[in-house]
Parts: sequence; C-alpha cells; structure tokens
Amino acid sequence: MIILGVTGGIAAYKSAELVRQLTKKGAKVHVVMTRNAQEFIAPITFQTLSGNPVQTDLFSLIEGSKIGHVAFADMADLVAIAPATANIIGKVANGIADDFLSTMIMATKSPVLFAPSMNVNMWESPVVQRNVATLKKDGYHFVGPEEGDLACEVIGQGRLAAVEDILEGIEDLLMEKDLRGERILITAGPTHEPIDPVRFVTNRSSGRMGFALAKMARRRGADVILVSGPTQLPAPRGNIRLIPVKTASEMRDAVLEHYKECSAIVKAAAVSDYRPKFTSDQKMKKLNAQLSLEMERNSDIIGEIGSLKGNRVLVGFAAETEDIIANGRKKLKEKHLDLIVANDVGRSDSGFGTETNKVVIIDSGGKVDPLSLKSKDEVAHIILGRVVEILRKRGRRRGKP
Repeated sequence: MIILGVTGGIAAYKSAELVRQLTKKGAKVHVVMTRNAQEFIAPITFQTLSGNPVQTDLFSLIEGSKIGHVAFADMADLVAIAPATANIIGKVANGIADDFLSTMIMATKSPVLFAPSMNVNMWESPVVQRNVATLKKDGYHFVGPEEGDLACEVIGQGRLAAVEDILEGIEDLLMEKDLRGERILITAGPTHEPIDPVRFVTNRSSGRMGFALAKMARRRGADVILVSGPTQLPAPRGNIRLIPVKTASEMRDAVLEHYKECSAIVKAAAVSDYRPKFTSDQKMKKLNAQLSLEMERNSDIIGEIGSLKGNRVLVGFAAETEDIIANGRKKLKEKHLDLIVANDVGRSDSGFGTETNKVVIIDSGGKVDPLSLKSKDEVAHIILGRVVEILRKRGRRRGKP
C-alpha cells in the first residue's frame, strides 16, 4: 500500500495525476491531506481517483477502533509526500507531530519519499537546506525539486519534480535490490554506418528494450553502464553511466573497454552486420540511374565477448522474422551465450519501435520459456531475474538483496 501525503502548496493539483498513474500501475493508494492542502484541492478528487477515503483528521479511527495514523504507518509499504512544503519538511526534521500526516511519518518504518515544492528563496534558505540535510542523514529520500517557472512568477529551483520522476523514485524504493553490488553492461539502439556525411546504413531499432533493461537493472541496485547507439529517447533517469556511440566499431571499442569490470553483459543493441567498404568525405551526387555500394562485415561483438567472458553472464538478443526458436538456439550456441532473448520483429506489436515485446527466452541448458506479450519494462524485469539466478548459482553475488 502506498500512502500519498499532500501538503499545502499550489502544486497539489499535480498530485491528482500522480494518484491516477499509481492506480493505473495497479498500486493501492491512500491519500492523507493536511488542512492547508484542502485549500488548494478538494479531498473528493483524491477519493474518486484512488477509490479510497481520504484521511484529514488526526483523531480519526479506521475499521472502527484502530488509531488512523498508527494503522496507516504500519500498513504502508511506502510513504510519498508530494508536494512537500517547507512546513512538513521542517516538522519532520525537528520531530514535530501535530496532524495526521506528520504523526504517521513519525510512526512508520517504511521508506519515506519527499518531493519538495516551494518558492526558490524558501528552498535555498539555510533553514530548509539544514532540514533537508537532516532528513537525508536520517534515511529519508528526496526527488527534486526541479528548476523552472514557479507560481510566484520567478524562475528558479523549487518546482515539483515531474510526475514521471516521482513515480520512478517510488518504484526505485519498492524494488528489491537483488543486483546491489553488481555492475552490468547493457547495449542499446541501432548503429549508424556512414555512406557519406548525410547518409548512413542502419536499422529500425528504437533502443527502448536496452533502455528498459538499464532502468530496471538500476532499480534493482546494479551499477549500470549503458552503451547506446543513436536514439530519440531521453537520457535514462538516475545513476546510469551513458556512453553514446554511433558506429558498430565505436560500440565494440566501448564494450571491450568496460566488460572486464562487469559481472553481466546484456547485448540488446541491434548492431549493423555490414558497413559500406568505402565512405565518401563529400555528399554523393545523384549522377547515375543506379548506385552500388560495396559492403563489408562489421566485427561480431557478441561473438568476441562470448570467447572472452569467463565467468561473466552474457545475454544476447535475436531479432528474427522466421524460425524464432531454431535461430535463437543456433545463435546461443555459436556465441557462447548464457541466455538468448528471441523475438519476432515481423509482428506489429513486438520488436523495433514498439512499447511491447513478445519474446522467447532460451538458456544454455536448453530450457525454452515463451512469454506472453508484455511491456518492455516487464520483459526486462524477467530477463534480469534470470541473470540474478545465474549469478547466484555461480557464486558471483557480491551484494545482498
């Protein structure tokens, strides 16, 4: 159960979207509002979106006789305060508990996430910064604030973090850290093999699968290195080391430079198999009715890593349009992989450019696990679960869940 605390700031209206997104993801959400929060948005809004009564009264009882703030503190898997004003930050930092929200925060042993929102001068004041530092030292978590246009008609830091960032912070805290202590190298996206300064050879990969793997690996506590070809995706949130590359040769160099420090390598990139043998320094003019390009093979990055991996876990992907399992097994064996994720990129709902994937996971022991159509985040979570299993069997686990 997620408890969302809403305090008295103009950004309180954004918390309604946060509740909507949480419930959309299947979370059970209960909202606690301070008296000042109700000056900005009515409790009925949150009750309608969450499907649960909103708590506003310090002395309210639930289920007939349970003290409300104590019961909520015990039931919560996580408490998020969004927006978190200077007032609630100061109260908790200094042990003041005088309403439902502050007493519940004091009583809970669950993770607490603050999403501050206030005027830039308030945020930068020594008192607020001292209170924030105290809370962080005591084990409380923060997301934001962002810099931008504020309701007080100034520009500065103090804007409530984007709903997507708050969701990310919540999901980070709820995720089991079973990859803590591990470093994972993930590749993503296509490569661009230049023909001339304006043209190149590439494929339809969007990079979404690799970025999903990087995000989920970080959520599970891993130190993540993401080597990505050109994509239109925003840089991943959180502490992920992003190494941008363009060509297959650049990707190979980056992988060979960093794989030794990793306990697992997941090759989700769609690397171009071929590149033009000759590249023009100037734009090629349209002179003839026909144009022939002589192509040569790029390096087989995953095959090379397969021969060098040692005790590391190596996961590959096979983008196929026919004989998915047979071709996946062939690549698994030839490249010395521990797992291969094969998918039919000919489907309209799976593969390149889609938000979902329908894959078959095959391991080196011959087990074939066909998955139903799932989001790429869900597929990434399952793949990483299999990586954790292999690491544990090999005794490579350095961290603890």
